Amino acid sequence: MARRKESIIDLLMILPWWCSVIASLLAYFGLRMVMPALLPDSPAFVGLSTALPHLASLAAVILLIPAPFAAFNSYRKRKLLDAQSGLDSIRLLSWKKFEELVAEAYRRQGFKVRENHRGGADDGIDIKLEKDGQIHIVQCKQWKSQKIGVSVIREMYGVMVSEGAASVSVITSGRFTREAVGFAAGKPIDLVDGTRLALIIRDVKSNLRKPTASGIPIEAPGVVQPISMKSEVCPRCGNELVKRTARRGDNAGKQFLGCSSFPKCRYIQAG
Repeated sequence: MARRKESIIDLLMILPWWCSVIASLLAYFGLRMVMPALLPDSPAFVGLSTALPHLASLAAVILLIPAPFAAFNSYRKRKLLDAQSGLDSIRLLSWKKFEELVAEAYRRQGFKVRENHRGGADDGIDIKLEKDGQIHIVQCKQWKSQKIGVSVIREMYGVMVSEGAASVSVITSGRFTREAVGFAAGKPIDLVDGTRLALIIRDVKSNLRKPTASGIPIEAPGVVQPISMKSEVCPRCGNELVKRTARRGDNAGKQFLGCSSFPKCRYIQAG
């Protein structure tokens, strides 16, 4: 089925409310003052010159209509993020609200966010991000039990390359398979599972995260990675790292970070 083209009203509904105000003012002054001055001084254009000032008010009012809807939409998304209490509440969200939650988390980190509002597939891209002249793409998977397999990650990597994006993030409330984590290793691919996402939402809410000098966390060498908490996530399997204390050996009594899936994964790093 052919996708309906977005009108300027559709676009203003999802942009910040002040975009509607600016569009309204531009239409009003453009139709009332600029356009009549540009029309030739000819009897053939007298009718149009007379009608334009009257159309100016109508166009201005129409373009102002989306402003309150856009303002409410922005308020609703802020409340959605602030209402989250952990992974359990995130997993209760519908797929659409899950996407809105992720988009709001990026928005609060200073990214220019464009969500896919057209209600259908968009080459696997749910959210497009822009910051410092770089484009990042995001796919959201509200999969609560089924693990995200390597085929999804391969597909999104191909989309990233075709779009010329700097990185791709795949975000889920569930988990990733070991093959998916292995494929992403060393590539500009950020895999965010439910545990990481809950930690990210917590820190975005409380403004605890410490950005790098560029304002964006760095994950892979030379690649800007949005939403990253490397120090709290196992780089081997993607699960959360937890603080433990050595009980024996030369390091007895010392603290370290170990994978929460131990003994399945035995990754450790200095605390």
